[in-house]
Amino acid sequence: MVRDALLVDLYELTMMEAYHHQGISGTATFDLFVRALPDERNFLLTAGLGPLLEALEGLRFTSDDLSYLETTGIFGKGFLDVLETFRFSGDVDAMAEGSIAFAGEPFLRVTAPVIEAQFLETLVMNQVHLATTLASKAARVVLAADGRGLADFGLRRTHGAEAGTSGARAHWIAGFDSTSNVLAGKLYGIPISGTMAHSFVQLHEEEEDAFRSFARVFPDTVLLVDTYDTLRGVDLVIDLAAELGSDFRVRGVRLDSGDLASLAAATREKLDGAGLERVQIFASGNLDEWRVRELVRGGAPIDAFGVGTRLGTSQDAPNLDIVYKLAQYDERPLLKLSTDKATLPGIKQVWRRRDGEGRLVGDTIGLAAEDLSGEPQLRPAMRSGRRVPSAVEDLQAVRSRARSELAGLPESVRALEPADPPYEVAISDSLSSLRDRLVEELR
Repeated sequence: MVRDALLVDLYELTMMEAYHHQGISGTATFDLFVRALPDERNFLLTAGLGPLLEALEGLRFTSDDLSYLETTGIFGKGFLDVLETFRFSGDVDAMAEGSIAFAGEPFLRVTAPVIEAQFLETLVMNQVHLATTLASKAARVVLAADGRGLADFGLRRTHGAEAGTSGARAHWIAGFDSTSNVLAGKLYGIPISGTMAHSFVQLHEEEEDAFRSFARVFPDTVLLVDTYDTLRGVDLVIDLAAELGSDFRVRGVRLDSGDLASLAAATREKLDGAGLERVQIFASGNLDEWRVRELVRGGAPIDAFGVGTRLGTSQDAPNLDIVYKLAQYDERPLLKLSTDKATLPGIKQVWRRRDGEGRLVGDTIGLAAEDLSGEPQLRPAMRSGRRVPSAVEDLQAVRSRARSELAGLPESVRALEPADPPYEVAISDSLSSLRDRLVEELR
């Protein structure tokens, strides 16, 4: 969790001092949303809200922070005195973590004195962006796996320690079954899993000695069989089973290279022929949702997948066009008219409609004061700088919500290919009228 108040873009602080100097102290409302979905994304799975709210409660400028800011020569003494007593005192409304969101929809809203609301821009975007990017990628892998087991192997190639740990949390929310990240297991209670490395096999004179010694220390392990020759490695596991008899407890074999479909089929045939039907096949190696779906649809007898680099970096869509934009100041609704970056004014709500089976059928963005059909998605998360009880959620509850939300997506939206037509997100008549009136006044 981020605790350093200096994890902020400089311009947030300079704007804050300018507001302070000019006596601009009214209440501002900012929306967090994604302008457009990345290619081949039909939805987002929101994540990161829980850690963000915790960070907001504890956000403080330390004496060391203030000393550093003073040495920059940028800020006046009066403003630094303001930062010394800085606390977030505002409100946050948000879609519950693990909810589905679509382009243009505000899925988090901050209402606070402008000096506070402005300061949060970088932190809010940073924390929610990464988690939502990775949860959304993981959700696609979960849908492609169609019930097969999934292990997060992404830590080693993620972009830093925080990305690896935040990612493990996001992948777990999306439906992964375990992570190789031991710190994430400690912090979040996520089951940890792992097999063995090729180096362990290489350091033994004989491959079978490596299997024997590893299984002696970790009897319920998964043995990596592709260091030299995959099918020969499978034969050696079968020999080990015969040698150990009732003491053989190896859970599975791992395929990490080559033609996984044909190797899995041959491996399954060998294992079953030796009476080892209970030994599972675990596959890894440059997997993503497309490769997983290909293997599943092709009938490859693979019980579980380990997905790493392409998951942990969201390789095909490593960022979202996420923004945090001013929508209202005191009672005055505001908007931007920048080309390709226009915004919607006012304090808004998202209403979601479902059919009789709980499937999503359409969303409407409207003004919060409206009473539209559907279920409001933005709910109180913080009031007066403190988390509301309903926003303090167990991670398992967030994971369960994500599972339910993914199950409620229309089939075309669940697909890996772009939905045609895309999921409908409409703008209410009242919000459209307000926008048109403000545009006319500005022009």
